Amino acid sequence: MNNVTDRLIRGSIWLSLSRAIVNGLSALSTFVLAWYLGPADFGLVAIATTLQLILSSVTELSLNQALIRHEAPTEEHFSAVWTLSAARSLVLALLFAAAAYPVADFYGDPRLTNVMFALSLSLFLSGLANPRRIMLQRDLIFWQDFVLNVSQKLAGFIVTVAVAALYQSYWALVLGLLAYQLTNLVVSYTVLPFWPRITFRHARELFSFSVWLTAGQIVGTLNWRIEYLLIGKWMGSTQLGHYTVGNTLAMLPTREATAPLNQTIYPGFSKVRNDPVRLVAAYQRAQALLAAVALPAGIGMAVVADPMMRLAMGEKWVPAIFIVQALSAVFGIQTLGSLVQPLGMAKGQTKLLFIRDAQMLVLRVPIIVAGLVYFGLPGVIYARILSGLISTVVNMLLVKRLIGLPFFQQLAANFRAIASVAVMAAGVWGLSHLLSAPTDKLALATHLAILVVAGAVLYIGSSFVLWLAMKKPNGPETEVQRIVVKTLSKAKLIAVPKSA
Repeated sequence: MNNVTDRLIRGSIWLSLSRAIVNGLSALSTFVLAWYLGPADFGLVAIATTLQLILSSVTELSLNQALIRHEAPTEEHFSAVWTLSAARSLVLALLFAAAAYPVADFYGDPRLTNVMFALSLSLFLSGLANPRRIMLQRDLIFWQDFVLNVSQKLAGFIVTVAVAALYQSYWALVLGLLAYQLTNLVVSYTVLPFWPRITFRHARELFSFSVWLTAGQIVGTLNWRIEYLLIGKWMGSTQLGHYTVGNTLAMLPTREATAPLNQTIYPGFSKVRNDPVRLVAAYQRAQALLAAVALPAGIGMAVVADPMMRLAMGEKWVPAIFIVQALSAVFGIQTLGSLVQPLGMAKGQTKLLFIRDAQMLVLRVPIIVAGLVYFGLPGVIYARILSGLISTVVNMLLVKRLIGLPFFQQLAANFRAIASVAVMAAGVWGLSHLLSAPTDKLALATHLAILVVAGAVLYIGSSFVLWLAMKKPNGPETEVQRIVVKTLSKAKLIAVPKSA
């Protein structure tokens, strides 16, 4: 294994502790809020946060990615990034606050006014964060990133749950976001001391790399968030609440299962971008590991969504079950080509990534609108399934263009993961129909536990059998074996007395 790939794997494992905590808090927060709040509360805040995200993305400078790719960034580079980010966030906060009354009038909900005022403060705080944080990813340093991730998520969780439990108000969602941003600001400067000064030097140098990333970010955000605004306007906040919570839960297992690896991918690819052979090898191993984790996470969520949501969230969220089932499966499948983004950035092909995003916007939005107009919320879900499958194929073809890796060779590298997931899904689906449908909470929890354990056994067992049948080829199983051997060796060394 080359050194970069080895560091990627080690870094991913180290970061898994951070992501396990963040993942647990995210899921727990969603389930707790679902008990205290209604779908309309989630829908109300989703309108404001979607507008906030679109405004942020339209003006996103992508300066952090420019810092990662820079050969030797100086203190002046960091100060320039901070200056540009702070100026941008101040302007955005004022614009967002000014739009509060017109937006509330457009959606016919005066509560949006104060929500947008509060989120304008969140916009301002986001631009003041320490720009040196991004260097942790570039240099593959992880303990400080652990502190930052966990502390800000924990602060947001505590505030969100406390406000929801005490007041049962949508303000729990808003104040949780503010706590998250404020904690990020304080902790980032505590862990990585930095005193920024106002300067615009190196601005042109930074923009030269980030301009196409910025354009791609604009298109990408419009592409994947526009339906929130459409659903909120045409179908109301309750339907939007079901969609928002369903989409969040569907994304959670895939995103959290792959985040440790994703966080190290771009810096790792950047280090070998001038060596085609090593870059292809690093991509194949990283992609195979990603699929081995993401596919069972996404498909697994789909097959257990019904009992899980009935148990954790109650009957009022039953309309969101289909959303979780459909989208979590799509999110899992989309990871087969998702590494094209860091790959393209590492090779400096940001314009090519923008062209891809623009093409998907032109294709996806009409499909979403047609689905919404003719079939309502289910139509949006079917449209997302179709567009998600198309985007997967497009990304894999783009990988071929970037590094010359054929489409079917990419699929072949993930064969064991795909086959094992198919076995898992079929087995769990069949078992869920054989078992009687439970009604009380204890029986439902037992039912869910049986399905989860059965799914894990089927996936791991199938993967292992296929690996042996294929004569132990290099892949995720090899990485796991290597890690286990290293861990056991270190444990034996620690266990041996010094006198020995």
